[in-house]
Amino acid sequence: MSQFKDGILTGKVALITGGGSGLGAGIARRFAAQGARVALLGRTSEKLEATAATIRAAGGEALCVAADVRDYAAVDEAVRRTVTTFGALDLLVCSAAGNFLAPAATLSANGFRTVVDIDLCGTFNACRAAYAALATRKGAILHITATQAFVPTPLQCHAGAAKAGIEKLTRDLALEWAGSGVRVNALAPGPIDDTEGMRRLAPGDMAATMRRAVPLGRFGTIDEIADAALFLCSPAASWITGTTLVIDGGTALAGGARFLELLAPTS
Repeated sequence: MSQFKDGILTGKVALITGGGSGLGAGIARRFAAQGARVALLGRTSEKLEATAATIRAAGGEALCVAADVRDYAAVDEAVRRTVTTFGALDLLVCSAAGNFLAPAATLSANGFRTVVDIDLCGTFNACRAAYAALATRKGAILHITATQAFVPTPLQCHAGAAKAGIEKLTRDLALEWAGSGVRVNALAPGPIDDTEGMRRLAPGDMAATMRRAVPLGRFGTIDEIADAALFLCSPAASWITGTTLVIDGGTALAGGARFLELLAPTS
């Protein structure tokens, strides 16, 4: 559990996209444990309900809203339902994402567009829909991006483009919305254990190869990302906006060349 024990988010309401699994679910659980009432948005009701059940079993409050972040009207309705149910919205975490391994030379235009639509456009949709409610409360937005945004990564041109867009969107919104008291930051996780992303991006022996490339010698954990998210959304970060916190065990320090060994040799 978190290092904080005093309900640092007591009285806050958080909407978390991609909240049914992986990093989004971990962040939702951490926020709820720190006193926040949480709304979980995702495409799969079963996953949302499973995460909500865990939160409720621990004494927290959770709302489930099945929606696709690519559908602005659906996201707007999710924000409306959150405010109607809980009376306000203080925090938005944009964690919904899609990814897969694909060589750029064979990646379909539809595959590229799908990842950009979910990651980048979905992030904007959530921010735009939530802005008015967040401005009323001088709230905070947290984007979950990835080190692919700035580290050249084979088989990830679609995800890298989307994440780079999110990182730039973070800075633009932070500047434009600062006058309304809305803070906007991002987290860029490296390889995180026990997530669907790692199961897709590092299958089989590839995981061991990637682990050896992490300077701190291990993958990160969902709890570590949740703690970083808690910090950036808490009063402890009240003068931080427009920044991307890299949390990757030093992986990005080595650059992208180390990933070349993951590629099949070509000749």
